Amino acid sequence: MKSVIKGAGYILVHTPDMVLRNGTTQTTERIVNPDSEYLKELPSHLRSFEQALSYWPNQVYIGNKTPDELSAVEQPWHDKVCDVNARNGKFGQIMPQEEFLLLMQSCDVFDLVKLDKDFVAAHKAALAANPLMDETIVARINDGVDGAEIARLVSEEHSEGLYDHDKLVGCVNRAHDIDVNLSAHVMHENLVSKASSVLALLSAVKNAGIDKNEVEYVIDCAEEACGDMNQRGGGNFAKSAAEIAGLMSATGSDCRGFCAAPAHAMIEAAALVASGAYQTVVVTAGGCTAKLGMNGKDHVKKGLPILEDMIGGFAVVVTRNDGVNPEINLDLLGRHCVGTGSAPQAVISSLVTAPLDRAGLKITDIDKYSPEMQNPDITKPAGAGDVPLANYKMIAALAVKRGEIEKADLMKFPVEHGLTGWAPTQGHIPSGVPYIGFAREDLLAGKLNRVMIVGKGSLFLGRMTNLFDGVSFVIQKNSGEETAAGGVSEEQVKSLIAKAMKEFAATLLAQTD
Repeated sequence: MKSVIKGAGYILVHTPDMVLRNGTTQTTERIVNPDSEYLKELPSHLRSFEQALSYWPNQVYIGNKTPDELSAVEQPWHDKVCDVNARNGKFGQIMPQEEFLLLMQSCDVFDLVKLDKDFVAAHKAALAANPLMDETIVARINDGVDGAEIARLVSEEHSEGLYDHDKLVGCVNRAHDIDVNLSAHVMHENLVSKASSVLALLSAVKNAGIDKNEVEYVIDCAEEACGDMNQRGGGNFAKSAAEIAGLMSATGSDCRGFCAAPAHAMIEAAALVASGAYQTVVVTAGGCTAKLGMNGKDHVKKGLPILEDMIGGFAVVVTRNDGVNPEINLDLLGRHCVGTGSAPQAVISSLVTAPLDRAGLKITDIDKYSPEMQNPDITKPAGAGDVPLANYKMIAALAVKRGEIEKADLMKFPVEHGLTGWAPTQGHIPSGVPYIGFAREDLLAGKLNRVMIVGKGSLFLGRMTNLFDGVSFVIQKNSGEETAAGGVSEEQVKSLIAKAMKEFAATLLAQTD
């Protein structure tokens, strides 16, 4: 049995106040240099919601513009205004901060999120009008409390403030008096990840056109790890988000692998469906507040707006083969093994050429590659260059070395087989998966035959290993209805069973006569 991609959802949340108070670059600066010029100047570099809506990469992320259209726009993009500034796209939506704070409270099942009653009254109707929000989610929002009580909780109880336009409008309380892993700061991070995952799940299920009860398993592959006291990091974002999203027939678990986690999770989902263990699996990931404004110092220094002001999320629905949707080919998996090493050529070879060689394919037999889809508007001012382009140059160099393209065509490769990056800096999200929604459409339309999703990441931040990490998989045009052993199609099997049952019934009737 093969597994196919039935649909995908991509969401963004504009969170300028969280940039100031929750992004690691900013929170660290407040500790080591609280009177820095950077912190004083930072607020003037924040974008409005309208500016975020008209930013080209954001409109690509939710599906209103294509990667090809983006590549035709001269860089940088931060000073350009996209001709589409819609909040909703074919893949998902861009949610404003006000509604997201209410969604966070909907996702809180331990009464940790407190919101100002005037703030709730002003914005509850807007969230209720969101087509993805049903009455069960809206009903979870309470009427709120007095602003004075919120101010007291922040000043006296170590609660994490929730702000909108620099005004305190709520807080997240700590979940334990002494466990730092259940502090208000960590609970805030976890609830942001959960709420953005819920929004992505709802988008993906809607886009796939399936009933919520069809989802049997959910895999969360975000950066956070919920846990303690004393569960440590063994909690379950997947099931907790599925609960709020109303996926009542689903169970699930978390997959953690930093930047490469989404690719790992997609392979796991495809394998679960292909094995017959589950019929419908959804891979999901919410966003990461720690990455907000991560390169803010470089952006401010160069007079740019803070471009890392978006919480990102995605979800992909994987189901058993329907004879139509693009297949995930489990025979074409690349993997960075323990013994591969960290040399760039060795990494790319293990993820790209090794699986192709097993199938007798050339590098050019893959129509499009999606490695790290980092937005160059963000990375280039920070000195990291154009990350997708660097990956394509390495793949192209291997193709030249293998004699599959001419050296003179080296720079044509990124144009013909590559993509321009558009993903928000959220660690795990840029690594390959932002293209899945577009890839599915292009494969269905017959524009492409094969695409490769490449997830890469370094593991050293956990201080457990210096190893690199990565896996890849190929999505291909559907080869036709799944066939049973002996070449008999599923429809033929159904017909044979129906015929056998009729004959059996006729036999029983004859015996009673």
